[in-house]
Amino acid sequence: MVSASRTAHSIEVTAEGLQEELARLQFQKQALERELAAVVAHLGSVQRALGALESALVTPRAAAPVDEHTVPGTSQTDTDSDADKQYGRLTEQVMAYFAKVGDAEVRARDVAAALGRDADSGSINAVRSTLDRLVASSRIQRAGRGLYRTGRS
Repeated sequence: MVSASRTAHSIEVTAEGLQEELARLQFQKQALERELAAVVAHLGSVQRALGALESALVTPRAAAPVDEHTVPGTSQTDTDSDADKQYGRLTEQVMAYFAKVGDAEVRARDVAAALGRDADSGSINAVRSTLDRLVASSRIQRAGRGLYRTGRS
């Protein structure tokens, strides 16, 4: 009888310990989820800022200082080619997509899906940044909020 009482007490103590551990882990989980949400929001902000800076680098105003520092014997197409390689040829892929769709207005998400880059928000944001750079360099046009089309009239 004493051993059954001792076993029951031991089970109660273990259950209480597990309840306390469960509460602590749930609190920790909530804190980590909040922290993750803050990191994701900051990541999005940094990606948008980087996209804006990249767009600024290809504007006609920014092209003048770049031309001054271009290595003699290289053409602008050589520079574009190097930039395309740096960005994983995404620019080339986007321009090829617009060549296929003609003058249709398309959303960034549709472009990302057509290129197989719609798996996560980071990939879609990379496409959006590329589209914004292409708009800044007048290679495509912004047709409306979130809509893009080729620069052909």
